[in-house]
Amino acid sequence: MDAGDFLVIVGPNGAGKTTLVRTLARLARPSSGTVRLTGEDWLSAPAERQVAVGVVSHQTFLYDGLSAFENLVFYATLYGVEDPERSAQKALEDAELGGLSDRRAGTLSRGQAQRLSIARSALHDPRILLLDEPYAGLDPHAASRLGVALGRLRSAGRAIVLTTHDLARVPAAVTHYLVLVAGKVADAGEWSTLANGELADRYSRAVARTE
Repeated sequence: MDAGDFLVIVGPNGAGKTTLVRTLARLARPSSGTVRLTGEDWLSAPAERQVAVGVVSHQTFLYDGLSAFENLVFYATLYGVEDPERSAQKALEDAELGGLSDRRAGTLSRGQAQRLSIARSALHDPRILLLDEPYAGLDPHAASRLGVALGRLRSAGRAIVLTTHDLARVPAAVTHYLVLVAGKVADAGEWSTLANGELADRYSRAVARTE
């Protein structure tokens, strides 16, 4: 993937989407095969290479008792980011959460917490963001705002990988797609080559072949 690429991975529950993201994030190791990132054997790369990746899942990994600002300062410090407080404040503003800086994370709505989680994942300026089912539990308005936030990150040069089983919530900023069924790639290509509604048809055919 190149800077600004946005890959959406779609597939039914149990297709292997979370396993793939965990492998890309080096939170799990495959029983066979390799993972290559910018030509490098990613699974054997030194630990310091991990800063190249930011991870978001349906779990926010936020501390409920800390404010939104305090959460980001904590993670910025953990990542070794220069001037953690300034970085945290900028991340809040970029996520349109500046007005919630002093709110405890445990009191935020699901959509607000998910946007804060994305801000957390991008604090150390990773080249790639991995998002596993980030729309889980979001209402339509929150999902729309999340899509806009992801579009800004892509415009800023991040490469993004996002998994979802909900085709209706594929963000407008997507550039590539991949259909994963039963742990195998059933279809893949550039988003711009798809006609309106064609992904749903391809998805349905791919799933039907395994039933």
